[in-house]
Amino acid sequence: MEILDTPPKPSGIRRLLFRLPIHLYRLRLGWLMGGRFMLVTHIGRVSGEPRQVVVETVDHDVAGEGHVAAAGYGRRSDWYRNVLKTPEVVVQVGSRARPMVARPLEPEEGAELMATYALRNPGLAKRLVKLMGFLVDGSESDYREVGRRIPFVRFTPR
Repeated sequence: MEILDTPPKPSGIRRLLFRLPIHLYRLRLGWLMGGRFMLVTHIGRVSGEPRQVVVETVDHDVAGEGHVAAAGYGRRSDWYRNVLKTPEVVVQVGSRARPMVARPLEPEEGAELMATYALRNPGLAKRLVKLMGFLVDGSESDYREVGRRIPFVRFTPR
């Protein structure tokens, strides 16, 4: 695994495109995103105001109805920093919104999740990790190392 330059947070048109899914949820069209993405409503750590982000669900616990997401921009991701401060959130998948609690995962849990995700979605995983600033050779060990470096958050019903 090679670490590329840390990608800058999206701005301008790119930020607008990244935020477009939020508007789909607001228009009650969240079902268009399927079960692969979720809208997380959280509290801003500085403003104390509600904030929203749409993130990919990298793992789903069907029995416990929990979800796991990765902070693609690392520990500097605003939503990640916000849920660390105030872990009580509302998660909407499709048209169903539920109150949940966010809990950061240990690096080894992240390593296992990233390796499993890459096995299920090899092409997508390679492109995603490149967007996050990593260059991998496609090996399980590379994906595990990326998973140790990316913060993952588990959302469980409260």
